[in-house]
Amino acid sequence: MLREQLTHAMKESMKSNDKEKLGTVRMILAAIKQKDIDARPKGLVDGIPEDQIVQLMQTMIKQRRESIAMFTQANRMDLVEKEESEISIIFSFLPKQLDDTELKEAVTKAIHQADAKSPKDMGAVMTILREEYAGQMDFGKASTFLKDKLSSL
Repeated sequence: MLREQLTHAMKESMKSNDKEKLGTVRMILAAIKQKDIDARPKGLVDGIPEDQIVQLMQTMIKQRRESIAMFTQANRMDLVEKEESEISIIFSFLPKQLDDTELKEAVTKAIHQADAKSPKDMGAVMTILREEYAGQMDFGKASTFLKDKLSSL
């Protein structure tokens, strides 16, 4: 479904002459295509699954955030704006992200599901979160909150 959304967005961007969105969507599709090619020897002839596409897009966002930090240090605001624009376009294709309150509720629920008692159980809780909330949360934030929560148990 995400592939179809991206292809449709590319066509619409071409029609409306939105070069910025077109470039970003093409970049996403090229990255997906590369991952599809890399996955063929592993038996995934139909391409990578949806959850891996979401993961790929989240990685792209993380890379852009890192670039923004470097461009800000170098006082290259023109490049910062470009990266921020790409982030917002990539985000538009991802599932709705959980806000901080929802994230904390999800972590608390996962702690109970995993019957976690100490920081040693962090891996089990993170596995539950990745299965249930793939593409919907910032796992860095979740990990930090989880660590604090488990340390206080």
